[in-house]
Amino acid sequence: MEQRGGNRRGQGELEAQVLTALRAAQEPVPAAWVLQRLGGTLAYTTVVTILTRLHTKGVVTRRRAGRSFEWTAATGEAGLAAHRMRRVLDGETDREAVLASFVSSLPRQDEELLRKLLLEAEGDAPAAAESGDI
Repeated sequence: MEQRGGNRRGQGELEAQVLTALRAAQEPVPAAWVLQRLGGTLAYTTVVTILTRLHTKGVVTRRRAGRSFEWTAATGEAGLAAHRMRRVLDGETDREAVLASFVSSLPRQDEELLRKLLLEAEGDAPAAAESGDI
């Protein structure tokens, strides 16, 4: 994704900036509103492309507004980061090795937090299975 000035930003950086702008909105907004908030020299089509990619990822929602869409953030930075992590994991053939390496490289506090979150999720699993959510 190139800016008119020739500078380049990574897709992840643009996605984060678009998501930040959407989270600041009080209601669903058009792509032009997002473009205005981002400033700089991005093209309108670049913003629409990023919004569409975020929509495909489930990070933003959209609703028809005339001939275009109005956009809303469906998740925050944490949701976007989690999506990226899942995408990386999905691209690997040995998920167990990747997860083992990830966990073993975590600082002790993060490892403890992960264990706590897994236990909490495990506690929610029977209720989700009964309701048909799994």
